[in-house]
Amino acid sequence: MIENTLVRWIDGDAPAQISSGTTWGMPFPRGKVAEAAELRVRDADGNPTPSQAWPLATWPDGSLKWAGLAIPATDVSSEAYEVTADGGSSPAQAGLPASDVPSVTVTETAEAFTVDTGALQMVINRSGSHLFSSLTRGGTEVARDARLVSLLQDSIPEEAGTASREAFTGMVTVVVLEQAGPVRAVVRLEGHHSPDTAGSGRRSWLPFVVRFYFYANARSVRMVHSFIWDGDAEQDFLAGLGVRFAVPLEAELHDRHVRIAGADGGFLVEGVRGLTGLRRDPGEEVRRSQVEGRPTPPLAEWNPEVSERLHLIPAWNDYTLTQLSADGFELRKRTGAGHAWVGISGGTRSAGFCSLSDTRGGFGVGIKDFWQSHPGQLDIRGAATGEASMTAWLYSPEAQPMDLRFYHDGLGQDTFEEQLEGLEITYEDYEPGFGNATGIARTHELTLFAYEGTPATESLAADAHAASTPALLQATPEYLHSVGVFGDWDPVDRSTPARAELEDHLDFLFDFYAGQVEQRRWYGFWNYGDVMHTYDHDRHVWRYDVGGYAWDNSELSPDLWLWYSYLRSGRADIFRFAEAMTRHTGEVDVYHLGPWKGLGSRHNVQHWGCSAKQLRISTPAYRRFYYYLTADERTGDLLTELVDSDQNFLGLDPVRKVRPDADTYRPNRNALGVGLGTDWGSLAATWLTDWERTGNPRSRDRLLGTMADIGALKYGFLTGEALYDLDKGRFDTGRELIQVSHLSAVFGLVEICSELVDLVPDPEFERAWLQYCRLFLATKEEQVESVGQPLAGIYLTQAHSRLTAYAAARLNDPELAARAWASFAEGGEHLNHESAFTLRKIEPPQVLLPVDEAPTVSTNDASQFGLAVIQNLALIGNHLH
Repeated sequence: MIENTLVRWIDGDAPAQISSGTTWGMPFPRGKVAEAAELRVRDADGNPTPSQAWPLATWPDGSLKWAGLAIPATDVSSEAYEVTADGGSSPAQAGLPASDVPSVTVTETAEAFTVDTGALQMVINRSGSHLFSSLTRGGTEVARDARLVSLLQDSIPEEAGTASREAFTGMVTVVVLEQAGPVRAVVRLEGHHSPDTAGSGRRSWLPFVVRFYFYANARSVRMVHSFIWDGDAEQDFLAGLGVRFAVPLEAELHDRHVRIAGADGGFLVEGVRGLTGLRRDPGEEVRRSQVEGRPTPPLAEWNPEVSERLHLIPAWNDYTLTQLSADGFELRKRTGAGHAWVGISGGTRSAGFCSLSDTRGGFGVGIKDFWQSHPGQLDIRGAATGEASMTAWLYSPEAQPMDLRFYHDGLGQDTFEEQLEGLEITYEDYEPGFGNATGIARTHELTLFAYEGTPATESLAADAHAASTPALLQATPEYLHSVGVFGDWDPVDRSTPARAELEDHLDFLFDFYAGQVEQRRWYGFWNYGDVMHTYDHDRHVWRYDVGGYAWDNSELSPDLWLWYSYLRSGRADIFRFAEAMTRHTGEVDVYHLGPWKGLGSRHNVQHWGCSAKQLRISTPAYRRFYYYLTADERTGDLLTELVDSDQNFLGLDPVRKVRPDADTYRPNRNALGVGLGTDWGSLAATWLTDWERTGNPRSRDRLLGTMADIGALKYGFLTGEALYDLDKGRFDTGRELIQVSHLSAVFGLVEICSELVDLVPDPEFERAWLQYCRLFLATKEEQVESVGQPLAGIYLTQAHSRLTAYAAARLNDPELAARAWASFAEGGEHLNHESAFTLRKIEPPQVLLPVDEAPTVSTNDASQFGLAVIQNLALIGNHLH
């Protein structure tokens, strides 16, 4: 048996209903569960709940480490659930009468997949221009011929001028059934956008992956859309990207209903032909029926002064909501093409949901993070015809076309020497041709709703909320900690004044950055999820325009700080902050095709602008939390992309501009220079994650082999860089060199090594890691005594105090523990808000938004302080005074 496997809703209270089911991931102790088929789910009252389980990762002994679990849609959800490993019958049926077991079924033919949740049916063709050909509810088709659409503009005129736009449609080339039920089914579609005009001369572009998620009993379908930008930034300007659906309509115009979500639960509630506010009253029941979305009474029961003049009441054919910034949306409508638009209303932040329905059925769509990922748009066209269209624009065609050109002309930095000079003044690592966005990606999540009629506005508001904030089950921090995943951390503990003070600091840091996202409007299509790197106190802004000081791009691991903060606390707000960062840093900051595929870009004014393309940004160390906690297939794709990332060292040397042996070093398959800090730490995270997920022997052997090689090096991790044989996946162990970097241990190496030491015992590797941890902040005398020379390049004292703490815990050394806390305090001076960092009060601003008077903390300080606190408390908390 496995103990304490309680999972609860991340937002606290159980949702009133789960329209599309839910999926989560959870770990199990080593050796306790043989396979996912043993897992069962029970509700808070102990009643069996239909479920589906599948493996996400295994322990080295082959037992189940992580599993994905899913439960079906339901109108009444439990406050919590328990997961057990009881074995026996099918997990969808354990303890349930056959008549009570919901299921999702998939029927395959040579032409299509038909998925039936019991409440809706979708037909997905195996190829062509449609994502699905039909969506039905209760035998009524509510949407059909869904397709991806895009607009390509050929230029952005500097002044008054014209530019042409060309329409493209997504063409599906591959359809794969990834899961087939019984509770959850997943269908993946792949393709690219092709020009609508034959013979236009334009190539196909924008490769995409779309997944549809189906759950038993579900009346909605989750859709995850990812695309890769592969244009030429100098001449290709994306002017629109969306998903378009055809919506059949049959009812009278006054029985057709438009619903569009505004802000704070508000809705536009209108009939296509309005019956309220007229000079003559059709009757109270007629008006109430239309407003409530019910069929209106027969015309004979209306006031004839209205029923005989229906043809004189305008029918509103087209509706549009635009959200072009994080702070404002606009609603308008018109009677048809060639006629003026009429303004309806506006507001701040739309929920990104709309529906169109009549008496026979309806269709709705909601976009997650709609206003946060602006510019977005929702269109309804042809509502007064027999077949309307609904377009969920992920990039609004009314916004300025997407301009991904590099932001300056190079400033004459044509040589490495000039580029290093530029680094000295703006901190920007520039190199001609490297500020290229080709290969970056973006993911959006949508929910598609099938209705039997026009739901009550309260029900639609619940659907809009479910689309923007999907219900999620999660294991408790105490359970996650008990399993021993993700290395050294403990649940939040305020049991002593000193611990409580440090917990307050951690809360302060998160609240500060969450506040800065809102205050500074760190939102937008390519930006949402990232934070800024460093503050400019003179201008009272973050250094958004200063070389390498602008967007953070995972510098010094804020991703890790946020995920460990979530693991410890279980807080929903921290989870969603970390989720947005994981989506962003894994998609936008990393290349998914081209010569730098598998590498990420260092911090810059533009996310893709820096010439430092490195594994320390793309590392799975940042992504695997979200994958394991949610079983998200898209994140799994990102992890799979990196499996062979050691190949990148053959084509691009990450230290090419500063390599001491640049005159003689020539990359070749048998002697690649690989740093033992950020480089090997990223590779180790890649191999470990792949080995756990797939059992891939290549990843296992390279991980275990290079661990053994590091242990065999005379100076272990202190060697700094070893020569790597790409064919063998092993290091040359004969190198005798001592060089350390203050960056080596602040991009996931600490976390990965702490896991590896416990996961796959290797005494020599552990000895090498302990040596590094013990000596990094040791006195020069101790360093000389151990390795014959002092270590140079020792910075980020507070961040590296956790290395000393690790050595103290492993060696049970109270003196090292005291030194760890002293180094922690030295790095931040002492433990209070005003001096734990280099802080200044923000003065009243000179421009733009009001800025609260609050301490300003650089991302580097925040993430490394946070990680140091978390790991020091877990390792040597008892020595805190």
